[in-house]
Amino acid sequence: MKVSIITVVYNNEQFIADAIESVLSQSYADIEYIIIDGASGDNTLKIIEGYKDHVAKVVSEKDNGLYDAMNKGIKLATGDVIGILNSDDIYYSNKVIEEVAGIFRDHANADAVYGNLVYCEQANIKKVVRRWITKPHYKTFFEDGEIPPHPGLFVKKKVYDEVGGYNLAFKIAADYEFILRAFRSNRFKIIFINSFLVRMRLGGTSNKNIRNIIQGNREVRRAWKINGLRFPAKLMIVRPFKKIAQYL
Repeated sequence: MKVSIITVVYNNEQFIADAIESVLSQSYADIEYIIIDGASGDNTLKIIEGYKDHVAKVVSEKDNGLYDAMNKGIKLATGDVIGILNSDDIYYSNKVIEEVAGIFRDHANADAVYGNLVYCEQANIKKVVRRWITKPHYKTFFEDGEIPPHPGLFVKKKVYDEVGGYNLAFKIAADYEFILRAFRSNRFKIIFINSFLVRMRLGGTSNKNIRNIIQGNREVRRAWKINGLRFPAKLMIVRPFKKIAQYL
């Protein structure tokens, strides 16, 4: 089973090497690594160049944002399974892809596998600040405010082929909308692995400021509507409490 890992980056000379080395250090052999750069103006491309013999595909050109770049990577991917690792982040250990591939082998009917992640300080990715510990998927999983952590989600290529990629009308919550579309509206089978898969640096777009939080909540509501789903009224109440619980 080939696993395609996509890293999207723009002007991130500070952390891109950490992300690349995290992928290259994985114990699993059959990995196709794709890097999509948004025409960075700093030293990001120069750093990537230093790893060119170990990266399957590198694209550097202007794009329409994070999710557009992800869609480019998905179109280029030839793996059976696709994972997306942000340029700020690293895998929790060098056994992550091996563990995920094993779950797919053991569950032939699984369309996706997801696990937990930790949020870390930007300057010290070993310093854990929050723990996103999710649950196995169940009937009212999404209605109860649960969502698989996007960096800890590995999806079979056929799912993207059937339901499409990330909706560029969503600026903050396109990953949420995709997950809802694929695994709530279309009901592809998703398997939980109770392991930490990713170390994620704090500072993501959705929580950058109050304006982004408000826009993100609006996009979450819209994601339910455009997928023909009734928005659960309790969702806007339970979501903040679940984030607070991650600090405890």
